[in-house]
Amino acid sequence: MIDLNADLGEGFGRWRLTDDEQLLSVVTSANVACGFHAGDPATMRRVCELAAERGVRIGAQVSYRDLAGFGRRAMDVPSGELAAEVAYQIGALEVFARAAGSRVSYVKPHGALYNRVVGDARQAEAVVDGVLLADAGLPVLGLPGSRFLEVAAKAGLPVVTEAFADRAYTEEGTLVPRGQDGAVVTDPDAVVERSVDLARLGVVSALGGRDIPVRARSLCLHGDTPGAVDLARRVRAELETCGVRVEPFA
Repeated sequence: MIDLNADLGEGFGRWRLTDDEQLLSVVTSANVACGFHAGDPATMRRVCELAAERGVRIGAQVSYRDLAGFGRRAMDVPSGELAAEVAYQIGALEVFARAAGSRVSYVKPHGALYNRVVGDARQAEAVVDGVLLADAGLPVLGLPGSRFLEVAAKAGLPVVTEAFADRAYTEEGTLVPRGQDGAVVTDPDAVVERSVDLARLGVVSALGGRDIPVRARSLCLHGDTPGAVDLARRVRAELETCGVRVEPFA
């Protein structure tokens, strides 16, 4: 049993990066950009309506305030400010989710913030504080073994582990930085194979070639890569063919 999530609503104004409508016919959870790294009110509303129509769970993808850098630039934000900004993003998305007849079902950090809270306890605590401020019952999605999930669990938040079929892993179980060669797995066949291994065996091949354990309840399919929709369909079809039940965690 596994959940399929994708980053959606990553547009702004007339510019759209992801094929939200098509991806929402494949995934079971939608990580919706909340306006800080991408997204705007009209886009957030549209994605929430589409997700609600299809029974896809809506997640708040919170980020550093970094539209120009797509949330992928390292930033040092004071803890109190970061907590308030996380709560603000969740609250903004909740308005549109509720209007669509749904609700925000979980929270997932994006980009540089996601990577930062893997090992930075201070920033992890700030994100958790923001989630607690918005809704103390919201599950959080993150990397297995991260400080973020550790801090969230101690605060009483439900934690959900996540894996990436199209991102390379270090032998320590962290994601290879995007600026490094081989950080993104581009071969569709390899992505499909890695998806099945993660779902059925709980392992993934690290960049050095050694299989490492990665136990995850949700599998992320990036929506901003070429051919993302076709690849997502292939992944889901192969998972179901192999006897893996695809359903949301929330």
